[in-house]
Amino acid sequence: MRLSLAGVGHRFGGDGRPLDVLADIDLTVEPGEFVCLLGPSGCGKTTLLRIIAGLLEPSVGTVDVGGLTPAAARRAKRFGLVPQTPALLPWRTVAANVGLLHRVNRRSRTVDPPDVRRLLEPFGIDAFADALPRELSGGMQQRASLARAFGLGAPVMLLDEPFSALDELTRADMQALLLELWERTGTTVVFVTHSVPEAVTLADRIVVMSRRPGRIAAVHRVDVDRPRSDGDDAVDHIRHVRAQLREAAG
Repeated sequence: MRLSLAGVGHRFGGDGRPLDVLADIDLTVEPGEFVCLLGPSGCGKTTLLRIIAGLLEPSVGTVDVGGLTPAAARRAKRFGLVPQTPALLPWRTVAANVGLLHRVNRRSRTVDPPDVRRLLEPFGIDAFADALPRELSGGMQQRASLARAFGLGAPVMLLDEPFSALDELTRADMQALLLELWERTGTTVVFVTHSVPEAVTLADRIVVMSRRPGRIAAVHRVDVDRPRSDGDDAVDHIRHVRAQLREAAG
């Protein structure tokens, strides 16, 4: 599903103490493309993700989600959203958390517990279906969050720094899992990160944003075959994007 943003800007605060967060955002994400938003803290990456998801109305500009407004696309279950923290309900088991969206979605009310448990298998957490979130590691909780988001088969996935709190090895495992899911499903992905190596590992294109108000300072295409290692090609892209980021933040 294609995402098209034209002249998007956002201001918080109205007539009190207005704060311009985003300005002049023009961006198209092609169907099945993996795009990372990268920029300094406070540049509006999460705000932009919320606008795409229909959770926030832009002050100016338009967003088109496969011919729908973001609000209409959200109502039509076109989005899967993965926040920074897993946001699992602590009193529900893993299976109950992952199956929650099916129970509240009218089109999926016939999904029974065995079907929900099968959703957990690709994420390696089917053995923990009856566990509570507090009994899982951070990486396992994030796997449950991904399973919940991917479970309804939404054509667009929006992820807001979902791996930032994980250790390096777990983060690498989660990146590999996400890429496997993306390649299997053909989902359009917009992924917010502060990490240049993570962006180079994951993205088809990296959108480098300036300091607030966030503008698109550069768009970098990562033309390296996946899986991407620490070889010279990947290192060259990391160096180039870091230079673009320094310039954008200057």
